[in-house]
Amino acid sequence: MNRLEVEILAIGAGPGNLALAVALEELAPELARETVIVEQHEDVIWQRGMLLPWSQSQVSFLKDLVTLRNPQSPFSFVSYLHKIGRLNDFINLGCFTPYRLEISDYLQWVARNLSDVRVQGGRRCVAIEPEITGTDSEINSWLVRMADGSEISTRNLVVGTGRDPHVPTEFRGLPRDRVIHSTQYSTRIETVDPSAAQRIVVVGGAQSAAEMLWSTSQQFPQSQCTMVMRSIGLNCYESSRFTNELYYPSFVDEFHNARPEAREQLLREMHRSNYSGLAPGLLEVLYRQIYLDRVTGADRLRMRTMVEITGARMVDGEVEITLTDRKTGDIERLHCDLVLLGTGFEKEMPWLVRNIAESVGVSDISVDRNYRMQLPPHVQAGCYLQGMNEATHGIADSLLSVLAIRAQEIVQDMLQHQHQPRPELVTTVPMPS
Repeated sequence: MNRLEVEILAIGAGPGNLALAVALEELAPELARETVIVEQHEDVIWQRGMLLPWSQSQVSFLKDLVTLRNPQSPFSFVSYLHKIGRLNDFINLGCFTPYRLEISDYLQWVARNLSDVRVQGGRRCVAIEPEITGTDSEINSWLVRMADGSEISTRNLVVGTGRDPHVPTEFRGLPRDRVIHSTQYSTRIETVDPSAAQRIVVVGGAQSAAEMLWSTSQQFPQSQCTMVMRSIGLNCYESSRFTNELYYPSFVDEFHNARPEAREQLLREMHRSNYSGLAPGLLEVLYRQIYLDRVTGADRLRMRTMVEITGARMVDGEVEITLTDRKTGDIERLHCDLVLLGTGFEKEMPWLVRNIAESVGVSDISVDRNYRMQLPPHVQAGCYLQGMNEATHGIADSLLSVLAIRAQEIVQDMLQHQHQPRPELVTTVPMPS
């Protein structure tokens, strides 16, 4: 059987694990040589589902994988621009926020240029089981089973897969070809006939939903696009300089040490700085297009605000969505051909993390300050979670803002937990089904 033993296995070749790879190569090269990143896709692409050609990041290019930790790193975004010959052009652009395509290409460039950490594409993890080693029943490693039948044994897992997409219950029974979540938008929208007069409904009132609304209105000129949301209307991101200080990596300590009620207040008040707002430029473009439609009578872009979606079903070959007006309680039936979901992600931990915790008897999943999952004393193997610790580490946890410093903290924690040579393998503990 094809079996590999490593010190660190990182699942998912996204920004978090690539930042970790660079930190390992710069801070702990001996560990870097024993590190593998597996990615289920064949290539490294950032925000694969929403990689629209005109879309920009809302985060400064200086918040790349390394600069806040090591401004002299050869893996910075500026170094990338210099290497590919576009630094002058980017400077002349006069913008702090790169296009998403640039960030995605930057991540690919980093993955290609790592010296010691191995990045393996087309490798999907299907199961993780704890391994008992030695004679004291301690769990010192994890056995990771891959879709191709191979196995990887590792002392440290780093899960950087992101959260699972949230599909509201009302839409789960619809045919797959009638519903597209934003995480799959760019790839699946290409299968829709651009010449057809589609009736498209976009669910949600934040950036991803607005981007899909604008994209479909441009890509399908014969279509009618309706945006449906619970809120009173679209809003700009809260992006004052005072608010943005809460995205500093240094604020993680302050948030982590805060009382539970203070954490809840911070997350609640910061919500519109990341989740329920739009970039000002897109907000302006959408409003102007809707205004122009009113002038010309085109009526192609519509907004349905303050409504709850209380049902969805197939009727005579089309999707029928039941809307309940939150102001009056009136019921409306909205018919369409395609539903686009800008509904974000599940709040609970991803299935992979839940299975890891269950396999060692943990029901309440949490991490310590250094992102290491808190496991029973007999579990000496490490498991670190990236991008899913908002409740304990603040709203920036899933964003680029803290990547560089978080990677350093995880590497330092791994070095402090280094073990002696592996004891002889005794058995593998089956993971509950």
